[in-house]
Amino acid sequence: MDDQPLVSVIVIFLNGARFIEEAVISVLEQTYACWELFLVDDGSTDDSTEIAQRYAQQHSGRIWYLQHHNHQNRGMSASRNLGLNHARGDFIAFLDADDVWLPEKLERQVAIMAAQPKAAMVYGSSQHWYSWTGDAVDLPRDYIPAVGIEAGLIAPPALLTLSLKSTARTPCPSNFLVRRETAKQVGGFEEQFRSLFEDQAFLAKVFLQSHVFVTRECWDRYRRHADSCVSTAAREGTKYSAGLKYFSWLKDYLLSQRVEDPELWTALRKKRSRYRYNRAQQHLRRFSGVMRRLVKKSLPASVQRSRQSD
Repeated sequence: MDDQPLVSVIVIFLNGARFIEEAVISVLEQTYACWELFLVDDGSTDDSTEIAQRYAQQHSGRIWYLQHHNHQNRGMSASRNLGLNHARGDFIAFLDADDVWLPEKLERQVAIMAAQPKAAMVYGSSQHWYSWTGDAVDLPRDYIPAVGIEAGLIAPPALLTLSLKSTARTPCPSNFLVRRETAKQVGGFEEQFRSLFEDQAFLAKVFLQSHVFVTRECWDRYRRHADSCVSTAAREGTKYSAGLKYFSWLKDYLLSQRVEDPELWTALRKKRSRYRYNRAQQHLRRFSGVMRRLVKKSLPASVQRSRQSD
């Protein structure tokens, strides 16, 4: 085992008591044994703090519990960076506290990286996991979306362009494996992104400068549930405003890197336009709903009863 590269696994969590043990167990059950695990607490107020500390005590020297100063809540990017700052491994693997890995995840990815020395990152497909509930209605809902492009080694900045075109599906954080030197070189995660698009900003920096190996293999289960940040954003209608913030950052970043690739710039402009349109439509629907409620409220009771009986 001593001659195998070390993988630093980073699990960030905020009030993750419901699922975090499953995530940790999926790391413990990996067929690849040369790893270290950092459980990074982003200011939890539930039992997940105690759960993480217990695993760190039980597996001292291999699992560590980390937290921000004064147990602060600083967001997903700052929490991932805290883990990165402690990582010693040749490779970095992230696992969201509500997801799980399949047993051969690390073994397969390390093997691919050994066979592809030019690659800074490897990723594949994730299973969208609904059946974790055990409910009969959810059992047939699981699916594995296609990565959207041909498998193989992709030169920069093609993946960034293809992701902006919505041709290539960007990987879930729980899926990819990245070289630590690459993660450090690009500056880790952008801490202005506390939740949504924090992974997109990191991937954009990697895709812009590095070769990435893409495969169709599936190594993780991306748990779909109502309390995830993606589900919350959909419910609260914040996806498009958060996306526009990310695209504004990406524009500035590309300028700072003196990127002149016309296809990439065109893809970014078109993606921003789609998000602007969708946000405008979202605002229009909200405004129309408010106006309908105001008009209904202002009608005399007799008119309201008449409309209801029609």
